[in-house]
Amino acid sequence: MTEVIKINETPIPPEKLVSHLKTYQMLPQLLRELIIDRAIAPIECSPEEVEKAKKEYLTQNRLTDPKQVQAWLQYNHLNQEEFEKIAIRKYKLKKFKQETWGVKVESYFLQRKRDLDQVVYSLLRTKDHSIATELYFRLQNQEASFEELAQKYSEGAEAETRGIIGPVPVTTPHEKVSEMLLKSEVGQLWPPVRIGEWSIIVRLEKLISAQLDEPTRQKLIHELFSKWLEEEVKKQIKIEPLDTETSEVA
Repeated sequence: MTEVIKINETPIPPEKLVSHLKTYQMLPQLLRELIIDRAIAPIECSPEEVEKAKKEYLTQNRLTDPKQVQAWLQYNHLNQEEFEKIAIRKYKLKKFKQETWGVKVESYFLQRKRDLDQVVYSLLRTKDHSIATELYFRLQNQEASFEELAQKYSEGAEAETRGIIGPVPVTTPHEKVSEMLLKSEVGQLWPPVRIGEWSIIVRLEKLISAQLDEPTRQKLIHELFSKWLEEEVKKQIKIEPLDTETSEVA
């Protein structure tokens, strides 16, 4: 049975769908999903996996009550069979990711570890370099705490946190700040450095080394999958005008 989308009883012609997808910037996502469908098509699910897929989908979407499930189906214009297809598809995609990139994640983690490491650091910045120099010597001589001086003199948002920033990935700060933090020992205080209009003082408070735990493993597998998917979209997808005469003859 062919389905037609209607708005106020006015049907949307199928030939207009691609135009609408482009206009609403939904076409790239549709193309990705089509590539995924082709990739996961060979994957089989046992009856036990089918039941597991449905339960996982309902749990992940917090659909624990039959009334909630029915309302969700109605809102999304789905029947039970279509829901099962969606749940199974998501489960098959998870299997595809694990089977394809699970064995590669350890080496990829080593490549990405520097970006995944996190830091907590203290930051004080001012546009007056002479004040920055004076504050640095006060800190070096332990005449005041970093927290106290940052709250009083820092001209950035870090003044509200008494100079403390993080934990954040070590690559999140400005490139010069990241370089300083990567070279630092915990507690190391850096003399004022100019970055643009600012003079900044930085001290590393804590280095949190990334671990390949399960959340990180899943994050990296998804990164590898996303890179593959974007490459496949570029390679495989073409959008061309339909030759209506050829189509009719065929």
